[in-house]
Order: sequence, then structure tokens, then C-alpha cells
Amino acid sequence: MKKLLLLTFFLFTIIAQAQIVGKVTDTQGEPLPFVNIYLDGSYTGTTSNNDGNFQLEVSEKKSYTVVFQFLGYTTARKEVTVSSFPHILNVSLKEESVSLDEVVISNTEDPAYRIIRETIAKRKENLEKIAAYSADFYSRGLWRVEDIPEKILGQEVGDFDGALDSTRSGIIYLSETISKISYQRPDDFKEKIIASKVSGNDNGFSFNSAQDANFSFYENTIDLNAAIVSPIANNAFNYYTYKLDGVFYEGAKLINKIKVTPKRPKDRVWEGSIYIAEDDWQLYGVELKTTGAAIQIPFISKLIFKQNFKFDEASDHWIKISQTIDFGFGLFGVTGDGRFIAVYSNYDFNPEFSKRSFTNEVLSFEAEANKKDSLFWKGTRPVPLTNEELNDYIKKDSIQELRKSKTYLDSIDGVSNKFGLLSVATGYSYKNSYEKWRVSYDGPVSPDISYNTVQGWNGKAGLSYFKWYDDNQTKWISANVQATYGIAEDRLRFSGGITKNFNRTNRLRLSITAGSEAVQFNALQPISPLVNTVSSLFFERNYMKLYELNYARFGYSQELFNGLRIFTSTGYEERKPLFNNTDYVTIPNDDVTYTSNNPVEPDNFDTAVIDAHDIIKTSVTANITFAQKYMSYPDGKFNLGNEKYPALSVTFENGLGASNSDYNYSQLRAGLRQAIDIGNKGQFIYNLKGGTFFHGDNISFVDYQHFNGNQTRIGTSPNYTNVFNLLPYYSLSTNKSYFEGHVEHDFRGWILGKIPGVNQLNFNLVAGAHTLLIDSNKPYSEVSIGLDNIGFGKLRLLRLDYVRSYYNGESEGAFIFGLKFLGFIN
Repeated sequence: MKKLLLLTFFLFTIIAQAQIVGKVTDTQGEPLPFVNIYLDGSYTGTTSNNDGNFQLEVSEKKSYTVVFQFLGYTTARKEVTVSSFPHILNVSLKEESVSLDEVVISNTEDPAYRIIRETIAKRKENLEKIAAYSADFYSRGLWRVEDIPEKILGQEVGDFDGALDSTRSGIIYLSETISKISYQRPDDFKEKIIASKVSGNDNGFSFNSAQDANFSFYENTIDLNAAIVSPIANNAFNYYTYKLDGVFYEGAKLINKIKVTPKRPKDRVWEGSIYIAEDDWQLYGVELKTTGAAIQIPFISKLIFKQNFKFDEASDHWIKISQTIDFGFGLFGVTGDGRFIAVYSNYDFNPEFSKRSFTNEVLSFEAEANKKDSLFWKGTRPVPLTNEELNDYIKKDSIQELRKSKTYLDSIDGVSNKFGLLSVATGYSYKNSYEKWRVSYDGPVSPDISYNTVQGWNGKAGLSYFKWYDDNQTKWISANVQATYGIAEDRLRFSGGITKNFNRTNRLRLSITAGSEAVQFNALQPISPLVNTVSSLFFERNYMKLYELNYARFGYSQELFNGLRIFTSTGYEERKPLFNNTDYVTIPNDDVTYTSNNPVEPDNFDTAVIDAHDIIKTSVTANITFAQKYMSYPDGKFNLGNEKYPALSVTFENGLGASNSDYNYSQLRAGLRQAIDIGNKGQFIYNLKGGTFFHGDNISFVDYQHFNGNQTRIGTSPNYTNVFNLLPYYSLSTNKSYFEGHVEHDFRGWILGKIPGVNQLNFNLVAGAHTLLIDSNKPYSEVSIGLDNIGFGKLRLLRLDYVRSYYNGESEGAFIFGLKFLGFIN
């Protein structure tokens, strides 16, 4: 009865709003999903849904020619005369009978190669053929999970706000977007979202955008985390073999169906079929798939692209009218699948654009875009909802108000707020979702427990408070206080602060912090407490060097205008030297002993590298992103950067010695960083930094410029463009002028993917070079070669590099073991 009522409601919503409605099936009566349906000679069209149902809007009662186009099936043209609304039109499509009868078969080469050569020769011309256009765009995104476990890595998963049924399966994300898009060659793009809908959230905004769906196989590569080589790229013959499956006619146009097969399956490649129009040498359709291994997202099991094109006589071009992306995924016992649909209609290839038509804002929302009622969606949605999707909207919309109620939120909080037997030791959190606040207690038994020779074993405990003022947490305030205790030092230190975030548009943020801490001399804290604990206890190498910092600071940050973000900090600091208080080691090493806490004189256990002193320290940093692209959501601004230009950072730092005027100084430093994607050849990253001191001859060692060295032989970052992997941590710290440069290229399978056997491992070859120049001294330099994307199954968080350093006529080499997951832990 429930299914019957749901189907009746579904049909009613179509008939009540649509004009031409029906169902598309094959000759066996099975529904055909995502068939392109449009009025002949126009861009008024739609697409059938996953159940084969469609609705096509027409404005007048008259005769129409309705075209049904679907890859692998013969295009059907139906003459209909609409005398009343709705007009019912059910269609059955026959499988396309491709033939090789008209093809001259060569004894030496498959005819597909001639077609591909012609298409590649016109690739760039076809890519640039459409100089400008505007169009209507519709997208729908859906994520579905199956039998999701109740806990993942010991953490409760929950029911995803009611999305999961009794089998812990269901739709966890469903959203739709209707927008108007504009494009002008070479890369001007703008999208105005007219309507946005998220299942179960009447205040939500869909993140489906036309720019994210803009994939063109006329490009040499398609960027899907990794650059996947197009079957019609300039160098495609190095990656694919081709076979002509057959030909058929689309009207007067001869269409070639070509089977695409990778030469090396582990390359960054596609597999499937492409359809190419003879003489035009343009795409008629695409049915291609790739894998998670190829795009280097291992938890993705499949990724299937389907694109359909329609010939436009005015522009003499085949225009994309629909795209579907199907995917499957699985990780930590969670499996599922999903689909993103994109439908393009009402193209205008002669739009009247002005100089102000395009700005750095690539996406914006019309007022009340997420408040459109069901009648609007029923009358505007070009692709009907499936029964499953309709049921998801009904279910989640019906319980949405319930789940916002105080009674429901209190009941949910009541479950999560239970105090456990170990909460005193491990921590506890109390949440009031209705009033929008949370209080948390971090217990002393936590991953933060570590060991160093100054504090010995040390740990933290603390309290924090978080209050948000809207559902999307764009405006919030947080406060925290924590205590740190070191057993060997027998010292309890306190620190804390309060931070206010005003919005998510310019991200105005104010903070006040104060306290007492034992911190590393390098303010970037380059030595992980976990790595230092292991190196100290098991290898008797205590690389972490600390001093006592007692401070009170005020911080302010804000994006002043698009592309310019300011960070400022000013405060009073009291610095005091610290000494080793323990020499405990788990596994003693007869050839190695602990060093002192003096980073300059490691054998001097009696003299500190700094004297106790006070200073007023101020820094102002400007982060500049040139021509920054951004999306404007009603509740915030999301910056996208601009891959064409580097990001520039400029910092002015000033110290005013409160207890000793010799410590007065100023430093000006700047940095330039950019990641450049080079298609299927990988990614090149550079990071250049430099600076100079003014009146810095007698400053404290704390205020020197320190560089990120590494003596542990363990790497903890995704790439090594901000570290010297063989440089002792403080050996080249300076109060003079300096320059450091890092470059790294990740070949992403461009080289190793071509080596038989090796390509099965799906490793990435990585090469890097690094240099450090202090004043006029000889430079320190490193070169490296390594393997990235190492791991087991779907977990690829390891890296191995061989690094060689050169300095003062000496050279040293070592292997660096990259444990990238430590970057998340720390």
C-alpha cells in the first residue's frame, strides 16, 4: 500500500506540472535511464530519470517533433500533436545495430586509428570553436551507503540524521541545483544559482556547481585529483589502442563507435567507447570508465563518465547536452555508490557580454534560492525524481522539523552526554544542540602524552567551551583553558584563550590568549612530540629543544578584500631558559648520549642559549592571492585561489626589548608558493622564501630565523617543500639576510606507469631540490629522489626518499621514511 501511494503521488506530481510526460524503455520493457529528450531544432530538452520517466515542458498546444537520443540505441523521432495537457508519450528504443559493411578494412591498421588521427588534428580547434555562450544548467547529486557499521575506528557513526534505515543503508546526500551559466573564451565563467535544494535541510545550499561538472575530453587531460589522459589527447597513441566497433547514422551524419583500451591498465587512463562524427571529427558521445587507483583515490572503486552531444547547425558544432558520473566507493567497512547528473539546455551562442559580465566571482546565489517551494521544483525540475529520491525528500522533510525540536535534540544529546567510567581519564563532552553550545573536558590520558628530556613524561588536561549562533556555524565563539604537567620537571603550566569568529564571508576573527608553555625555539614546532618521544626513548636522540614562554597576546585576522587576508598578533612575552631534568631512556645506546637543551652547544649542559628577558613582539602578515576566484554563498565566501599565479606572503615582525634594548629588532620576510599541474606529467610545486633583519645583531636566539630541519629521518608532511630533510634543526639559524628555495615534482605515474611490473604497484616517482643561502656564505643544498603513494590496499600514506645534502665541501646521504598520517595526528 505504501509503495502504491508513493507511485500514485509520484505520477500525480509529473502529470500535474509537466506537459509531455512518459517513460522510455528498451524493447524488453526495461527502463532506460538518462535518455536525452529534446524538441527537434531547439535546446528545449530533458533527461529521463533512473526509472526511465521523463517530463518535457512545452508552452503551446501544437505539433512537435520529440527526439530521443541514447548511446547504444537508435535515435527515435516522434511526431506528436499536443491538444491537451498533459500529453502522454511512451517510447521504446531499439539497440543500435552498428555495422562495418561500409568500412574499408586495412590489413595493417584498424580504421579507428585514421578516425582518431583526424579527431586529434582538430582537437584544439574543436576545443576553442565556441567562443562564448550562455545556458541553463541542472544538476543532481546523490550518495548512497550500504550496511554502514555503527562504529568506525572506535567512533560512533550515528544514523546520519535519519538517513539510514534498519539495515543501516540509505541515501546520505541528495541535492539539486538549477542555475544559469555563462562562458567566454578562454576561461571566463560565471554561474548564478536560481534554486538550490538539499534533502532534509531547508536551510542548506547544494554544492553541485556547473564548473565542477565542466569536463571536456577535448582537453589533453581531465583533472580528477590526478590528470587522466583523454583518448583524443595529442599523445593518446602512447596510452591507448583503438578498435572500430562499427558505424551508424544519426540523421545524415555517420557516427563511428570506437572501443578504447589502455596499453597499460595502471596508467592514468580511461577504458570504454567513444563516438565520433565522421568529417566533423567531433564527439557524439562518450562512455568511459576509470578506477580509484588511476585517480589516486583508492577508496573509489569505479568512476564512469557518460556524455551526450547534439549537433547545432548554426555553430556547426556538437554541443554537450547531458553528463552523468557514476561512482562506487568503500573504506573501513563503508560501501556505497552515487551519481551526479548534469543537464544543459537553452544554449545561446551569441550572448551580449560586456567587460563587466565576468569577474573573479564564479558562482553566486539568487535571493531565497534555497526557499523555492515544491510547486516550483515540480514545474522546473527537468529530470523527474525517482521513487527512491522522492521517498528520501518526503521522509527527510517530514522529520526535519522534528529533528530541530528541543525535545528531539535533547534526547539525542542525552545519549551522547552520558558520563562513562573512563571519562575522568580520557575526556568528556556535554552538548546542548538546541541552545547551540558545547562544553568539553580533555582528560590527561590521551594521545597528547609525550616525552622529552626537559619535562620528562608530560600530558595535558583542559576545558573548552564552544558556542555557535547559526546552523552552519558561520558565527561562533570559543574559549579554552588547559594545564600541562611534566613529571621530571615537576612543573604545572596553564594556558588558555578566547576566540570570536564573526562570519564566513571576510572571516573576521579576534582572539586573546595567555599562559605559560614550554615551546620549541622554532615557532613552527618542526619536531613532532610523537616522533621526538620515539627517537628519545628508543634511540637516545633528544632533538626537541625548549624554552619557557610566558605570554599574553591579542590576535586579529580578516580578508580586507578579495585576495588580501591580514593576520596580526601583538603581545608581551617573558622568555626563560630551560635545562634537561631527566636522562631516562627505554633502550640505552652505548654509542649515543643525550645532548643538552642548548641547541647551539649540545655538549654544554650548564649554559643556556638565552638569558631570561621580556619583549613586546608584533607581527603583521599579508597573504595575497592574485586574481583570486571565489564562490559567494548566502552564508559565506569560499575562496578557490587561482592556479595561474603564485600565492604571495609578506610579513613584518618587530620586537621591542622591554628588559633589554639590545633585543630590539625588525624583520621583513616574504614567500612565494605555487603548485602547477602539468597534465599527465604530474605536478610541480615551488616554495621560495627570503628575508632580512634590521638591527638584529644582538637579538635573542628565540627571534632568529629558524629553518625546518629534520634529524629523525622521518617525514610527516604530504610533500617536502617546506623542510630540509638532512639539515640539523638549528645549525644554520640566523639573524642575517637569508634565502631558501624548495622545488618538488611528483610525476604521478608518468614514468613508473610505463614500466611493466612496476606500474602494478601504482607508486609515484618524486624528485626534489632544496637550497639555503645565509648572507654571503656558501649555500646548503639537498637533492632527493623518492617514491610516493606507497601503502597497502586503499591506504596509501607512506613515502620513501633518498636525500643527499651538500655543504662546505661535504656530502651526506640518507633515506627518509615518510609517514604522512602523522601530519594528521599532530
